[in-house]
Amino acid sequence: MLKKGERFEPLGNGIKVIVSEENHFSTDTILLANFASPKKHENVIELGAGCGTISLIWCRNVPPKSIASVEIQSTAADMFKRSVEYNNLNYIIKVINGDLRKLDGLVNFGSFDMAAINPPYKIGGGGIVNPDEQKRIARHETECTLDDITAAAARLLRFGGRFCVCQRPERLTDVLMSMRSAGIEPKKLRFVQQRKSKAPKFFLAEGRRGGNPGGLVMLPTLFIENDDGSLSQEMINIYGDYKESYL
Repeated sequence: MLKKGERFEPLGNGIKVIVSEENHFSTDTILLANFASPKKHENVIELGAGCGTISLIWCRNVPPKSIASVEIQSTAADMFKRSVEYNNLNYIIKVINGDLRKLDGLVNFGSFDMAAINPPYKIGGGGIVNPDEQKRIARHETECTLDDITAAAARLLRFGGRFCVCQRPERLTDVLMSMRSAGIEPKKLRFVQQRKSKAPKFFLAEGRRGGNPGGLVMLPTLFIENDDGSLSQEMINIYGDYKESYL
């Protein structure tokens, strides 16, 4: 099941994900999984799934009706498929090793209730480029742009379907403009701070395909830590029983 350099990481409620140095997850992954939490009757899709942490977290308690998970990197997709097999979730999760821009014949467009992605944070060609290909694809827009992502989401979602994303504050204007250009109207926005004395670290945004313009709701800021550095109660709640391994 495990290959050289891989290990199991517990996600809670008996669910485990295979991770490695190149393919793993962090706090933003957990936050997006919680923010986008699908309902049990929904058909959902995760784009840029990596090793599959978000899709697997969605199956911890009451899973959605179905999950399609798209990942372009073959190594990460292979790890994800083995995690799905290990957790006996083949009946819910379908892993697609492919390009989110080229999903014709692989999924039914306009059929998903929710789409989510934790996209590369840096614009292609921006910042110091990691020489490791897998890390470079995860962090920079080398394989697709933000506009590619929102265009794909718009094709995948049913009318009124939700699109959820986690990004860094410096990309806020890019994300909101790209959503609206693709016909996905921004409806919810939440900033995430390490603690009250720090500037926002991430933001979580939700848009609706075909939503009426305007009506963006600002949700209360999510604080990861208390002033003393301990984990906030909300983060403890979000982590669930995964928090035991985190702490």
